[in-house]
Amino acid sequence: MLSRIIRDFVEQEIELNPAVVLLGARQVGKTTLAKNIAKQIPSVYLDLESPSALARLVDSENYFYENSDKLIILDEIQRLPEIFTVLRGVIDSNCQKGKEGTQFLLLGSASMDLLRQTSESLAGRISYVDMGGINILEASPDKTIQLWLRGSFPKNFLARSDKVAMRQIENLIRTYLERDLAQMGFNVPAIRLRQLWTMLAHLQGETLNFTNLASNLEVDRKTINYYIDILTDLFLVRRVEPWYANVKKRLVKSPRYYVRDSGILHRLLGIGDYDSLLSNPILGKSWEGFVVENLHSVMPPLAQTYFFRTASGTEIDFVINMPNSEIWAIEIKFGRAPKIGKSFNQACEYVGATRKFIVYGGDDEFPVGNNVRMISLPNIMKKLIAEH
Repeated sequence: MLSRIIRDFVEQEIELNPAVVLLGARQVGKTTLAKNIAKQIPSVYLDLESPSALARLVDSENYFYENSDKLIILDEIQRLPEIFTVLRGVIDSNCQKGKEGTQFLLLGSASMDLLRQTSESLAGRISYVDMGGINILEASPDKTIQLWLRGSFPKNFLARSDKVAMRQIENLIRTYLERDLAQMGFNVPAIRLRQLWTMLAHLQGETLNFTNLASNLEVDRKTINYYIDILTDLFLVRRVEPWYANVKKRLVKSPRYYVRDSGILHRLLGIGDYDSLLSNPILGKSWEGFVVENLHSVMPPLAQTYFFRTASGTEIDFVINMPNSEIWAIEIKFGRAPKIGKSFNQACEYVGATRKFIVYGGDDEFPVGNNVRMISLPNIMKKLIAEH
């Protein structure tokens, strides 16, 4: 059993809010985490993909009132969007009666419809928590290569071999494309969406030319946008927006996109082992995406993330606008002895960076001049956790 860092934060939110939504891709461990929390407090768990669970909610209002002394866990909540108006009434009634604490822990695997429903029905009554897969601190730093190659889904990370992990990842990809999309109401050709997903893998961490993508898939730009929005809303692709501050440089205004799970990235690109990864041109961008996901997994609440790049090529891979108004500038390099160009320090001046880091593939932490620190991925993650 892997201990999840996010558990403490979820439990804190449960103490403070009448409803908590735990959002994340399928198979990242949401259900396991919720069931472990349920062992500590009186709870009932309903999987809304189960007919028997849905039968219990035919008269959902009475069911909730009968279990008002328990934490009610509803898994795959996007399957039953009409339940949100009932939740609002039950929460408000319990609040009027003086009941404190959370009545609901809601688990969801798709953000778009789920967030729309909760924002409309439960505004001011709910807290959102994003959950990713396993991060490097949870897996142990000595398992970095295994985690990077296989990705952050627990089942794939814990597979008995890389070959088995890659077969499982392929099954996961096909399940998303051939079953889950249809069940969630998306009418999208599976083959075409996989083609786009693979194109995004080849363009990992880059800004996109939507016209070229549309031409290659023989669809229009609007369709490409729609497909990418689907992958983003299912937590399969991450969109990182460009830094928006007004500086005296012409900035790149398009977002960057990352295939969020490194295992899925490698499977889409036909990379099945570490030696193949080391010899693949995607190596640097794969590491960059891996670092970006690990940093997001321990980001302080309310922190905002960006990248910075000017039209002339001056850039910072990752910028964190911290809740305390600090600006962390982070350059990401796979090598153990990376060199720092002058452009990084220039970019740090543009964004007003208060802390500057180079996240590299080594294990140590040390200064490299001009208030820049070379740092390992686990160490900078620990610094982010300390900011919570």
